[in-house]
Amino acid sequence: MSTASTTPTRSRRNRRAEILEAAARLFAARGFHGVSIEDIGGAVGVSGPALYRHFSGKDALLSEMLLDVSSRLRESAVAVVTSATGPDEALDALLNVQITFAIEQPALITVHDRELGNVPESARRQIRRLQRLYVEEWVTVLAELHPACPAARLRAATHAVFGLLNSTPHSAGELPAQDMRPLLRAMARAAITASVKAH
Repeated sequence: MSTASTTPTRSRRNRRAEILEAAARLFAARGFHGVSIEDIGGAVGVSGPALYRHFSGKDALLSEMLLDVSSRLRESAVAVVTSATGPDEALDALLNVQITFAIEQPALITVHDRELGNVPESARRQIRRLQRLYVEEWVTVLAELHPACPAARLRAATHAVFGLLNSTPHSAGELPAQDMRPLLRAMARAAITASVKAH
């Protein structure tokens, strides 16, 4: 396939990604209802109405934003678990996926926590389903490492670890990423160990 035939599609995809990234920053800073289409357009250097070539409106933009990140997390989890040589390596890889997301995407964490209720119901159901599947990748790996621990406890521990790792919007900038990453990893590992030992 020629470069000429692929460039418009790639350019459109890149523009959509740019819009989503800008919207995430604005939604995190001002809230969904505090941001207009014109604000988002201005952040990426286009007129507000030009955004309708990419998204039908703010609801659609928010839906795609949260569907996209939920899908990418789940797909990443499946990929690393499938390629791991054992459950301990799989857990390390899952931690890396979540920690990378937490460090690199604090705005998306904030938007999800605050704005999921503004996503239309059908998209919200899809997001929740993807998130449940993502959690179950963790639970499956933890169950291999700790077979005597009930699945419900492992699931609760997984959610608690997410809460710990996803605290980055509150600490962004406090530590450089190269220091934050091992800190989050050590704390997550300790939390998992404590939850299993307490059983």
